Amino acid sequence: MSDLTFSPLYSDRRWRFDWVLPALFQPRRVFAQIATAETAVWQAPIAILAVTALIRVLVAGGIRQAAAAQGQITLPPGWEYFTPEQQAQFQQAMTATSGPVFTYLLPAIMAVLGVYLVWLILGWLLHLLLTMFGGRGSSQQALNVVAWATLPFAIREVVRIAAMWNSGQLLTTLGLSGFAPPGDGTMALLLLALLTVVDIYLFWQLGLLALGARLIATISRVKAWSAVLIAIILLLALRIAPTILAAQFSDLTVIRPFF
Repeated sequence: MSDLTFSPLYSDRRWRFDWVLPALFQPRRVFAQIATAETAVWQAPIAILAVTALIRVLVAGGIRQAAAAQGQITLPPGWEYFTPEQQAQFQQAMTATSGPVFTYLLPAIMAVLGVYLVWLILGWLLHLLLTMFGGRGSSQQALNVVAWATLPFAIREVVRIAAMWNSGQLLTTLGLSGFAPPGDGTMALLLLALLTVVDIYLFWQLGLLALGARLIATISRVKAWSAVLIAIILLLALRIAPTILAAQFSDLTVIRPFF
């Protein structure tokens, strides 16, 4: 029966929820099927990522509303180094954005848009780089592979949801950001922002992307890994760019304690 799932009779199905667990724990067989799919089969992983992101937003929103009802405000790192004017501005902003629109609606929209935008950008980048390295795969194949290779982030969302639900507190140290050395300036902020998005799930995604890239482009292992690493580096640069730009237009001193 297990072989029936991967037979050609089922190749035209788009919502392949039966691939979810095998894609994570038996990736070679599943990604061989994904790489040869002639239609879009990205719907299931993208839907799972969007749903887990929405649940995380709901849990975080509930924690924020409960804290606001008790008069508690989650202070940013380095709060004690803010000037009195900056502290007053932050408290006013938190009060103005404590309603359900800012607590649930806007974060939910941004979470779903983030899932789709990251998937599309990474898929197009990977397709472009694979083509430059001599690959023959299509953009549809790249988008399919990227969608399924991003599934580890759904597990990360589940872990974060469980952590917030059990502790009743928001997560303030994400990824490897706890290892960022204390300091101020652009370089310290750059390192902090970079370590925030680096974790074991990112490396899991890298491995799945490299596997899928080799299958769709039929290129060497070195070229596949090079294309994947360049695409991820460019994507990470796009993700942390707003943080760096915001720091350039503010006078805030960023100091991160070791965690």
